[in-house]
Amino acid sequence: MRTKLWILMAGLGLSCSTVPVVAHHSWTSDYDAKKPVAAKGLVTKVEWTNPHIHVYVDVTDEKGMVTNWNFEMASPNHVERNGWSRKTLTPGNEVTIKGFGGRAVTTRAIVNTITLADGRALFAALGTDSPGR
Repeated sequence: MRTKLWILMAGLGLSCSTVPVVAHHSWTSDYDAKKPVAAKGLVTKVEWTNPHIHVYVDVTDEKGMVTNWNFEMASPNHVERNGWSRKTLTPGNEVTIKGFGGRAVTTRAIVNTITLADGRALFAALGTDSPGR
């Protein structure tokens, strides 16, 4: 009887540990690695929400038209472990963002790098400009 109980407990423990793995999804479901994006503009809002941080940036095109982009980043926990705080990037900051465009929404992208106007790199998601590394 004790052996069956231990086997049952071990099985339940293993099945519970796989839930976070199942819940995660690939960024390629929403974004296209063949659509590189580079945008320069002013941060209008930063949302520190789970599961991902969103940075909204007003980008002015060559015709003077302003478009608000939604850039998705890693989780708040991930960027905090890499030295960020909620004050690292704030509305009004001028940024250059490189990433990969959305599949369905053309003003949405996933961030690969964020650089401030003074040249400081704040975020490098993959370490290189190539997806999947």
